[in-house]
Amino acid sequence: MVLNQHTLGNGVVGFLFATTGPMAILLAVATRARLTEADIASWVFGAYALPSVITIGFSLVHRQPLVFAWTIPGTVVVGVALERLPFDEVIGAYLATGVLITVLGATGLGTRAMAYVPIPLVMAMVAGMFLPVGVALVDAFGDRFVIAAVMVAAYALASMIPALGRFLPPVLAALLGGLVTIALDPAVRLDRPLTAALVTPIVYAPAITARALVELVVPLTVTVIGIQNAQGIAYLRTAGYRPPETPITVACGVGSVVTGLFGAVPVCLTGPVTGILNLSGPAAHRWVSAIVFGVLAILFGLFAPAVASLGLALPPAFIAALGGLAMLGVLQNAFVHGFRGRFTLGATVTLVVTASQVTIFNVSAAFWGLVFGALVSALLEREDYRARRDPA
Repeated sequence: MVLNQHTLGNGVVGFLFATTGPMAILLAVATRARLTEADIASWVFGAYALPSVITIGFSLVHRQPLVFAWTIPGTVVVGVALERLPFDEVIGAYLATGVLITVLGATGLGTRAMAYVPIPLVMAMVAGMFLPVGVALVDAFGDRFVIAAVMVAAYALASMIPALGRFLPPVLAALLGGLVTIALDPAVRLDRPLTAALVTPIVYAPAITARALVELVVPLTVTVIGIQNAQGIAYLRTAGYRPPETPITVACGVGSVVTGLFGAVPVCLTGPVTGILNLSGPAAHRWVSAIVFGVLAILFGLFAPAVASLGLALPPAFIAALGGLAMLGVLQNAFVHGFRGRFTLGATVTLVVTASQVTIFNVSAAFWGLVFGALVSALLEREDYRARRDPA
């Protein structure tokens, strides 16, 4: 195992990325759903520590940087659902999603099923889900202008200066800028004590209900197989690897069942962190970066109570601004891939319906966005379907 400036540095940067912007999104969703501090700590433990055990095992066996984490788009879907559904019903949907992903992976049906769903529609669904997170960044200026302004300025500075951005990623720069501003502002006070203790995970009793299954299982499965895993596998292939797709999907399914019992959203093969781990160094050694990431993420999960208490103590504007900045790149990517070619009308309908956050028959907008977008494309964009089947 080669531990050098590349494998150590990329592993640390990947860890910092995963525990800044994405963590802000998790906290924003959990606090909006009014979960308790203990619930949030258990969620953080399940989201970081448990998938990292899979990360270490797969990376050791396959000698590839195979990083498993939690689905960010799925978290946004769950955030909307938690406004209506109790937590135990959502957990029941997690378990059902894990079982479905396992079956789809073991049988190979997952890859074939996603082939029938146009990628522009999936990306438009992602854009619609993340749009409120991006808008929250703007809202943060009305809540705490100075904090939001400093964070955006720090993000822009790190983005504009490549030499700085390599050592201080933009989202991390925004995080540090916001924390310094909070520390220097006498008007801002942490309104609750911070906890410094190891996590005591909660094992939840799931409730299986039709409304939660209908609302969550399909969108969560699509976010894992069709978005996150597809992105991670694409990164690996671009780097010259041959990722074991079937074992990856099965691991995501089984892992989702386990993490779901602790209150965490389903497991996926992460795309952005995979890209970070492949930034530099010989390809044969990059799996070590995944081990570094996994060890750090396990430690992060074990100290989840401190994370949860700090997140609840910080101003909501700070969390909103950090989450919005973290999502800018994802939003940009979703819009580019959703509207640059075929199926643009179906993608537009998917985006509008998903962003509306409408609920029909107690089923969330993400599901209906895909349904209505696919229906519009099937009726009005038949040429695009034919062109996809016969590119020539």
